[in-house]
Amino acid sequence: MSVRNRVIDAALRLAARRDFGDVSLTDIAHEAGISLADLRDQFPSKGAIIGGFNRRIDRDVLEAVSAQDSHDPARDRLYEVLRKRLEVLEPHRDALASIFRWSTRDPLTGAALNRETLNSMRFMLEAADIDCDGPVGSLKLQGLAMAWGRVLDAWFQDGFSFALETLDREIARGERYVEHVEDFARITRPFADMANRLFEFGGAMRRRRHGHAEDEYPHHSA
Repeated sequence: MSVRNRVIDAALRLAARRDFGDVSLTDIAHEAGISLADLRDQFPSKGAIIGGFNRRIDRDVLEAVSAQDSHDPARDRLYEVLRKRLEVLEPHRDALASIFRWSTRDPLTGAALNRETLNSMRFMLEAADIDCDGPVGSLKLQGLAMAWGRVLDAWFQDGFSFALETLDREIARGERYVEHVEDFARITRPFADMANRLFEFGGAMRRRRHGHAEDEYPHHSA
């Protein structure tokens, strides 16, 4: 096992046993059987260790769903991807509950973990063959990250089965929301295109007037 994975696993074991806010980097190094200097070579902070764990989960999920049938409806594809993610996370439920409680007390750590969640959800959408580019894609991504947070809350409180029920409801609600957003984007696209053309036309006219002004007042050489 790599040193990075030993550190990640050590952090998870400690988080499962006690409040992660009380776990120090020295504690993690001791649990992993390495020096604090060696830990520093791998991770600069506890938040970075959790980020490493998150990316490890991403890889496990992406490898597991690589053969998914893209002919299934989008909501079914996304459900299966996120169900798989929850399944991979299940052995670490107690540790993650402790870590999430810690992150809510530390705004900087919370913000960093939110960014990790957004990055993970981007890859989960890609794995489900759902476009997440452009303004509408950004809304899908933000909405999914918030929905995933509610799924995790249900998981921490009531377990795997209830989390899956919550996931199903959240995807259905997100699907309706995205349909409205896409309808709005289709309706407003002609107006946005017109505004862009007017902006470009106005810029061309300003450049033309500026060019004429330079013609009227030519520069003379000394």
